[in-house]
Amino acid sequence: MRLLLVCIASFSGLAMTACLFAPAGLASPPVEPAQIIARFPHDPSAFTEGLFYRDGALFESTGLSGRSVIRRVSLETGKTLAQATVPDGHFGEGIVDWQDRLISVTWRSGSGYIWSFPSLTLRGRFHYTGEGWGLTHDDKTLILSDGTPCLKHLDPVSLHVIRKLCVTADGIPVNRLNELEYIHGEIWANIWMTPEIARIDPETGQVKSWVDLTNLEEEVGLDDPDAVPNGIAYDHENDRLFVTGKYWLTLYQIKLPPYKH
Repeated sequence: MRLLLVCIASFSGLAMTACLFAPAGLASPPVEPAQIIARFPHDPSAFTEGLFYRDGALFESTGLSGRSVIRRVSLETGKTLAQATVPDGHFGEGIVDWQDRLISVTWRSGSGYIWSFPSLTLRGRFHYTGEGWGLTHDDKTLILSDGTPCLKHLDPVSLHVIRKLCVTADGIPVNRLNELEYIHGEIWANIWMTPEIARIDPETGQVKSWVDLTNLEEEVGLDDPDAVPNGIAYDHENDRLFVTGKYWLTLYQIKLPPYKH
């Protein structure tokens, strides 16, 4: 119920068209409040769109047309170690690593970019239909969100769509899937303009539970309506989970929920 109320407050008169899931969609999957383990500095000027952790550093993309960058960031200090500008003034969105490449997408231009990893040198570009929001990967494919309830699986070489996975909670489509991360065999997705992260079964598309970041939002204490949670990064080597948001001055390590293996 609370998630729908957030949706209404955010979209006002557009609520009925912007929100495709109802209170019943949140009744079945359990809600797990985020438990903070540690805090790290985060650039409060960053309009965070994409985030992942690899080789001891964070990789972050930021949005806004003409201001979008991709950068390697120190976890401990929050300082930028290397940075590249998204070409042509496009609005940067999700990023993902695949072997020796970093793949990035943009919001509405249909333009994606291929960068060397970890040097962030531009190596190529590609095109896709629809919008680009978030990116992650499993063992075989890249996974792209576009603001709809359906995720697209891409071939990591051709970058063509090979299948779609539509996400539901108690049978109701979950719209506005945004930043993504693949964790312990689940797809995690920020739900734009809410404090919720959906834990998604990658085979069925069903939401298994919600991770609630309300307490983090309250601690950050920003009045800007754009300052929503967006950014999930998983440290595979050390089994650590990090989350942040747009314009947040803190990146949080939160407790991982129990998993059934």
